[in-house]
Amino acid sequence: MKVMVMVKASPGSEAGKMPTEELMTAMGKYNEELVSAGIMESGDGLKPSKEGYRVRFSGDKRVVTTGPFTETNELIAGYWIWNVNSIEEALEWVKKCPNPMDDEESDIEIRTFYTIDDFAVADPDGTVRAQEDELRQTIAMRKAKVNNYLFFSGRCEEALNFYQKHLGAKVNFLLRFNESPDPVPADMLQDGFDNKIMHADFTLGDATIYASDGCNDATSFSGFSLSLTVQTAEEAHKAFNALADGGKVNMPLAKTFWSPLYGQVTDQFGIAWMVMLPGDEAPQEPPQ
Repeated sequence: MKVMVMVKASPGSEAGKMPTEELMTAMGKYNEELVSAGIMESGDGLKPSKEGYRVRFSGDKRVVTTGPFTETNELIAGYWIWNVNSIEEALEWVKKCPNPMDDEESDIEIRTFYTIDDFAVADPDGTVRAQEDELRQTIAMRKAKVNNYLFFSGRCEEALNFYQKHLGAKVNFLLRFNESPDPVPADMLQDGFDNKIMHADFTLGDATIYASDGCNDATSFSGFSLSLTVQTAEEAHKAFNALADGGKVNMPLAKTFWSPLYGQVTDQFGIAWMVMLPGDEAPQEPPQ
């Protein structure tokens, strides 16, 4: 269940009164607990309504009014977006919240979000649902993270040392094949590759780049993949299936030790992709 938890404005918040250090510390701890519990999606404080605007709709007319607005009990000073199992769970969490207005009386309101199922009567053929699903996928993909993944055919460590010395690169993580938490499949590696680099990530300028030796010492640079990290299994499957259409699945989506869901696919244009969900710990991307 998705809910918005709204902190109602008070005379103090409308006057621009800033929270005390003690309240900031208490709220920080409370937010940490919300994040640790896995229910908090976002949350922010809002500036006083004197810095806000309202637009009144009347037929084709649009009338803009500048703040401040006098109805303090109708205004919002801040909010959270939570995903909870029930409204009762949301209420229990709200009861644990420090008084957001410090030395003033205050109110926190909980409102449940509509879901597309609530509008089924107004969308009998599912057209709006399909449109909403497409829009959600578009928004999700705009938040996805893409990194270049380089394969060095046995020269990865040499390359990393070179980039560190001459380009100021910083190696953030490095895992060799013989350090893999899961056994490497038989016959996957060329002889002598046990100590080669399975996965590394390094920072160069403002970019994070992933790298690997690959599984053999092909005589030339063996190319690159694009690593696409998304946040949900649904997004991963949609992206993977789209890339596979007219292309080739090199490794089906499946759970691995580095990711809850990971797969490799070459699209119809010959570009190699790694699609995955983020893991709890590095490495987040393995080699081909």
